[in-house]
Amino acid sequence: MPSRFRFDVLAKAGYTARGVVFLLVAGLALFSGVTGGQPEMKSALLTLLGQPFGRVWVGLIGVGLLGFVAWRLAQSLADSDGHGSDRKGLTVRSALFGSAAIYLGLAGYALGHALFFAGGDQESGEKGLAEWIMSKPFGSYLAIAVGIGFIVGGVVTAYKGLTRKFERYLRIPDRNRVLTLICIYGLVARGAVFVIIGILFAYAGFRVDPEQAGSISDALEWLRQLPFGSILYIAVAAGIAAFGIYNLVEARYRVVRGPDLTAVKQPISLQKI
Repeated sequence: MPSRFRFDVLAKAGYTARGVVFLLVAGLALFSGVTGGQPEMKSALLTLLGQPFGRVWVGLIGVGLLGFVAWRLAQSLADSDGHGSDRKGLTVRSALFGSAAIYLGLAGYALGHALFFAGGDQESGEKGLAEWIMSKPFGSYLAIAVGIGFIVGGVVTAYKGLTRKFERYLRIPDRNRVLTLICIYGLVARGAVFVIIGILFAYAGFRVDPEQAGSISDALEWLRQLPFGSILYIAVAAGIAAFGIYNLVEARYRVVRGPDLTAVKQPISLQKI
């Protein structure tokens, strides 16, 4: 029981931190004309850093994100959500492990700035990842594959929202139907952003140019160039805010099952006998 309680706290702190980050990103997107900031996760943290008690808030977010990383590792390595070991289950768990790696980097970025005012590179994670991949043998092909992975992930995320499969792990009270609608909106918007990032990433691999890789900011700017782009931009930016709220809903209502340690403890007790 104690181990499950600890993971419950870690997961909920992590979802809260991630929700706050995406709300900040959405705020930067919606008010970019006023603030001048780029709607990126790193930019959002730097914006918060400049506010009163900014180092404290950014540090708390960094700690919370470390909890989220621990929870993602429990989901991926220990299969806390019970996805299984078949092809579909391993695919989901691999994606969760990738999420752990991404948020570990963001947590380190937050804590570095909160504790040491680290300079760090403000370049988007996607461009940095594209540059690293393309420095490897067959890097352009790998970049295209990663882009396809983003696209598939985006479709799955949007599908998860539209079919309400997220409710498998959420216990939202029936009276709070508005929260359910916000979760659906947030997941669909997040999925759309993933798809656009994937397209830009694959294009970067095709052109063998990591600068073509896209981030949240680039995805939103790409939408702005389309017909009725301003409306689409606002709709998706608001959807990113909805995704932030979705994470806060998960922090409140998510069913968290910590790793089962009985299998580890059992051999030890047998040895004592």
